[in-house]
Amino acid sequence: MKQAPEHLVNLIEPIVEGLGYECVGIEYNPHPKHGLLRIYIDSDNGILVEDCTKVSHQISGVMDVEDPILGNYHLEISSPGEDRPFFKVSQFERYIGSTVLVHLFKAIDGRRKITGLIEKVEDDIITLKDGEQVFEVPFIAMSKARLVPEYLIEKGGRSGK
Repeated sequence: MKQAPEHLVNLIEPIVEGLGYECVGIEYNPHPKHGLLRIYIDSDNGILVEDCTKVSHQISGVMDVEDPILGNYHLEISSPGEDRPFFKVSQFERYIGSTVLVHLFKAIDGRRKITGLIEKVEDDIITLKDGEQVFEVPFIAMSKARLVPEYLIEKGGRSGK
């Protein structure tokens, strides 16, 4: 996953959660001139622009004081959307029975992308079913994973073969 370095996660997650939001995940793409720090937040009531602004203001203040990132970067606060990214094993557990698109670092059974139904999660192994095929995918083997929205499944818009 594109999870941010641990020191950023440890700094940012408590701030987001202290404001009453779930910190779904944090992506950090370093670049000398155009770095990006993206924080996905969620709540039971959904996320509005005002929620993103509130979190952005708090995070910006802490980042200015702590200065944990060298160079320039853009801070982006976002809702995870219907095709929410997964950053933790617990997120797969929460969505057992749902379909995900998983990108792999190395091919499993000749595939670098798998779209499948989450059947179970044991330890750090995610079991995905795509038609008759079953894949046991170690969490650490995933470069990224996203939920496939129901409306795409119903329209037959699955991808990943």
